[in-house]
Amino acid sequence: MKTMRDTGVLFARSMRHILRSPDTIITVVISPLMIMLLFVYVLGGSIQTGSDNYVNYLLPGILVIAIASGIAYTAYRLFMDIQKGMLARFHSMPVARSSVLWAHVLTSLVSNAISVAVIILAALIMGFRSSAGVLSWLEVAGILLLFTLALTWLAVIPGLTAKTIDGVSAFSYPLIFLPFVSSAFVPTSTMPAAVRLFAENQPVTSIVDAVRSLLNSEPVGYEIWVALAWCIGITVVAYFLAMKAYKRIA
Repeated sequence: MKTMRDTGVLFARSMRHILRSPDTIITVVISPLMIMLLFVYVLGGSIQTGSDNYVNYLLPGILVIAIASGIAYTAYRLFMDIQKGMLARFHSMPVARSSVLWAHVLTSLVSNAISVAVIILAALIMGFRSSAGVLSWLEVAGILLLFTLALTWLAVIPGLTAKTIDGVSAFSYPLIFLPFVSSAFVPTSTMPAAVRLFAENQPVTSIVDAVRSLLNSEPVGYEIWVALAWCIGITVVAYFLAMKAYKRIA
């Protein structure tokens, strides 16, 4: 009970920081929106995906990019807490130690959920339409939540171990780049063999394909199980490494 209460207090603190930081909103929401506008209205006419409405094809990839951008701030916020001595101050107080990390994780889940909702709303304005039922939308939410959780625990590691702000920022670049070498923007069948092999065997493709199939009321097949396996696997490994790093500085 005490851990939950302490986590709630620290979560409220982190959310206040986000609301006071317009650059977070710009990076997490505006940048993915600009990418979506660029691909739909500038490049979409020359991209063949087999879909009459390119925004329907594109949206899952944009959501993944938004989440990858958002979790970078988890590492940054944690790093700044350490640099400013806040972590040491919390440890000197009667605060449950695990609540410090869980507050950052919960902040990431909530802030990214808000970003995803805003992007979906923008996509609806741009013409996105889905025939998915309530259950399919819940499944989409579940996959994106697990994906956010996996990347958040991954972000905790550099947040705890990085020596410089550049080191903290650099870890997110590969995560943001992965959607561009996946089925997020074009079918993998159009790619050269070597690129296609990589694209079809990295986590973003399975997650994007599963979300796209659910939103279009198409058979999901094995993609959803591959997506869940990637999310759960990354979460377990990242959580173990993050807690190990946390114990070294706690």
